[in-house]
Amino acid sequence: MTTNSALEAENSTLRRRLETLLHEARQNEDKMRRFDQLERLLIGAGSLLELVRLLLTEYKLAFGLEFVTLALLDRDHEARRILEGGLGAACSGLTLLPSAAPLEALYRESRQPFVGAFSETDHQPHFNSAPDAIASVALLPLMRQGELIGSLHFGSADPDRYRAGCATDFLERLAQIIAICLESALTQERLKLAGLTDGLTGVQNRRYFEHRCLVEISQARRYKHPLACMFLDIDKFKRINDSHGHQTGDEVLRRVAHVIQSQLRAGDTIARYGGEEFVVLLPRSEIHHSRQIAERIRRCIEETEVEALSGQIIKVSISIGLSMLPDAQTSSAPPPQLAEGLIAAADQALYQAKNGGRNRVVCADDGAPGSAPVATVFARAWLRAALRRLKRA
Repeated sequence: MTTNSALEAENSTLRRRLETLLHEARQNEDKMRRFDQLERLLIGAGSLLELVRLLLTEYKLAFGLEFVTLALLDRDHEARRILEGGLGAACSGLTLLPSAAPLEALYRESRQPFVGAFSETDHQPHFNSAPDAIASVALLPLMRQGELIGSLHFGSADPDRYRAGCATDFLERLAQIIAICLESALTQERLKLAGLTDGLTGVQNRRYFEHRCLVEISQARRYKHPLACMFLDIDKFKRINDSHGHQTGDEVLRRVAHVIQSQLRAGDTIARYGGEEFVVLLPRSEIHHSRQIAERIRRCIEETEVEALSGQIIKVSISIGLSMLPDAQTSSAPPPQLAEGLIAAADQALYQAKNGGRNRVVCADDGAPGSAPVATVFARAWLRAALRRLKRA
């Protein structure tokens, strides 16, 4: 073979490789686009029923899958009660499990997505399919707080669709998002059932927040992750009510609640604490990240405009106090006492933000070396807040 012939053959080989790589890149780009679109749909689902329907129908259509099934752990039949009346054809493929045993047997110790050949013994119980209809599967464990809460299953007649050893980055991300969305949807449904939402703003109310605060504190101490609390108060809200009427004041409250909620992550908690005050819990959020979130909320509200009934445009601002849960090693106080201290410290920081000129974020004393012990700081903050509230009354 001449030199020219060898070069032409090498170039031809390189072109084929390049075309293959470009084809794979375009496929991955298209896959990422579809994943992104469907993730947005999941996050925006308005109810548990809508979320289940999205998982069982939209994913099947978007990715051309023959089989999609979902199993949810439902020990207390809570999901069944929530979905009662809506479990029709769109929810075929959903199984509600009274025990986690089938999921634990499916994933054993790995708790990682499984991709590979279909096993009639291991996988058939999780698919309502005819014999030999499925050749390869992808099984996604849905985990929250280290516990299995469900499992999503994809089945394909193509044996090469899900090959053992394939990268599972997409599937791991998808499983995490679905688990968070499921937990959030269940929480929202519980709120509806228990009447724990604020009727005016649509966010959680104080009763729910006080319960959730104890849960988050217990989780933070158990898993040794940080927990931040924000206390937020609309600046000069009484003046808005007096000047423009309570209807305009109500609209301001609704808009502010919406802005705050739009800046939070799935898993964060927002509640209307009373009047023009809101509280937020930020689990797994260090002080610098919590401050960034608070500043972002403050800026967004500063840019918010509300039109009064008179047509006048009202500018709104908010003051925010931020506190952090003490390290479990520095405080052995019970969760109710820690909750009181956490809220009171954020409230005291809010008071400083108000005194400092409003429309700002102030962080509470975090018990730095050389200062008073954190428990003492919390106790002082609680006492100052109680005295200040008495003065308000």
